[in-house]
Parts: sequence; structure tokens; C-alpha cells
Amino acid sequence: MAVTVILPRSLVSLIPGTRRSTEIEAASVAEAIDRLDELTPGLRNRLVDSGPTIRRHINVFVDGEMAA
Repeated sequence: MAVTVILPRSLVSLIPGTRRSTEIEAASVAEAIDRLDELTPGLRNRLVDSGPTIRRHINVFVDGEMAA
């Protein structure tokens, strides 16, 4: 399924060449993070802790609703 991912400007500014808005194919948040990391190596490390859990200061929304 095609999804639109919008990254915060503060994150985009940390990795040169990162696009703020990207269309990717992903069926889950984990898959979306995988695709983003393929497009921009190192991005996963900015989004996910070693758990792997999404970092506390990162908010994820799916269909306009905050993901749990």
C-alpha cells in the first residue's frame, strides 16, 4: 500500500538530502521505517531506539490518528 511519510523539519535538517515528504510502499510502521532507511541510510537510527522502539520524542500518526 502506498503511504505518505512526512518527517519533521528538525530531523530532515540532520541528514543532508533527506526529503520531508516521501511516498513509499509499506503495510506497517516497521516496514515504512525499513523503506525510509533504504532511501536514506541512517534514518532508522534517528527514529528508533535499540528496543527496537520508536523514540519517545517521535510521534507516529496513521490515518490522522496517533499510533499507540
